[in-house]
Parts: sequence; C-alpha cells; structure tokens
Amino acid sequence: MAQISKRSTVPTEEIASPRLSLVNRSKLIFLAAGLVSLVLAVSLWFTGNEQQGLFVGLWVPAIHSLGALVLANPGVPS
Repeated sequence: MAQISKRSTVPTEEIASPRLSLVNRSKLIFLAAGLVSLVLAVSLWFTGNEQQGLFVGLWVPAIHSLGALVLANPGVPS
C-alpha cells in the first residue's frame, strides 16, 4: 500500500513572517534587562566596586520577578 503524506496545515504567512509576538517580545525585553544588570554587576564587582556590584546584582531577581508578574496572564485584562 502506498502511504499518503500529510501536508502541514500551517499557513505560509506564519512560516514566512519571522515577527515575534507581543508576549515573546516582552519576555525578551525582561530577559535582556536581567542579563544586562547581571553583566553590569559582575563588571562592577571585578573592578573593585563590590558594594555597587552587590546592589546592581540584586536587580536581576527583581527584574525577573517583575517580568513574571506582568506576563503571568497576558490575555486577561487587569
């Protein structure tokens, strides 16, 4: 018996369009902000500014927590 191959039902617009959705773009912004603050904290620590490095290092979990809070239910109005 010959097997019939199933074609994908995804519209070509979704495949051709590399745009990020609003939620994914927001997640990316929060992750980038956390990464930037981590890099800044490590650079401050190793340049001799330990106090400032610790302070900026505390921003990372705060930024990620804020992102989780904001993006918890993106489709539900508050």
